[in-house]
Amino acid sequence: MNRRQLVIGSGSLLLPNSGWSQPAARPPIVGFVGFAARSVDNQTLNPFREALRDLGRIEGRTIQIEARSSDGDVSRGMEQIADLIARPVDVFLSPGPAVTRALFRLTKIPVVAVALPADRTEDGLFESLARPGGTITGFSAFGEELSAKRFQMIREVLPRLKVVGVLHNATDPTFRAWGAQTMADARKQGLEPVRLSIEAPSVDVLQGHIRKLREAGGTALIVIRDFLTTTLMDEICRVAAGEGLAVVGEHSEWARAGALFSYGADIADLFRRAAGYVDRILKGEKPADLPIQLPSKFELVVNLRTTRALGAVMPPSLLARADEMIE
Repeated sequence: MNRRQLVIGSGSLLLPNSGWSQPAARPPIVGFVGFAARSVDNQTLNPFREALRDLGRIEGRTIQIEARSSDGDVSRGMEQIADLIARPVDVFLSPGPAVTRALFRLTKIPVVAVALPADRTEDGLFESLARPGGTITGFSAFGEELSAKRFQMIREVLPRLKVVGVLHNATDPTFRAWGAQTMADARKQGLEPVRLSIEAPSVDVLQGHIRKLREAGGTALIVIRDFLTTTLMDEICRVAAGEGLAVVGEHSEWARAGALFSYGADIADLFRRAAGYVDRILKGEKPADLPIQLPSKFELVVNLRTTRALGAVMPPSLLARADEMIE
């Protein structure tokens, strides 16, 4: 045996115990920070996880999801975003405009966002729906573009409706704009809107707003879905019920929490579709080249138990269109 053969042979014998083996590559990491409550965020993360599994990405083995929720505390949420950026993650999944805007300011890590505003590019988040051109892509939920339709529906149930409350987050420019649009849509339909804005998940402030609406003669409350109102969802429905107010929400979880009905984009479907974009980005595609998509599925969910409690009658026209009826 020559010297070269001896060295190679010895090395091969020692290799298993030498510590020279290469470390296994870590699975890609998806970062998620929701400014709402964890229970709410899980409702959107569950369909996202299911869709990843369908794509062959198994959590804990071939992909890792680092999820955080701040329970309506934006400062805490910003700290959670900073922690994940420092980790770092490979791609962010964002549940709404406020988190997306923060990620846009803080990082160049790709972002797949749900509930992007479809008609607002002046904040620089993207260049156009067809070609975002930056680090952010995702899906629009149409936001308050559907508010006029919700007013038409609530007037079918409450034909004598005159005064309606509009509850929204006042801390975020997107939700302030949607609040203003909803107020304008109410006036176009001959209704008198009462603006109820909140800046924190405070039950005391919420109770004061609902009393104010009742004293003004209001009989219905339109809620714009955002991280603050969603964090307060159960309380909003409970307090409003105690005052005899009909609540109308944007997405199905509101009707299940006790709202009279909800109408809007199917958020679970959007998060399932977001998994496909995350998968494509992890395979090397750029968010700049992935068009921002519009919702293709909408849900009308009617709560018949709440209808009876309010002494109202759900018209056959709405019942025939309902995707789900809660008894």
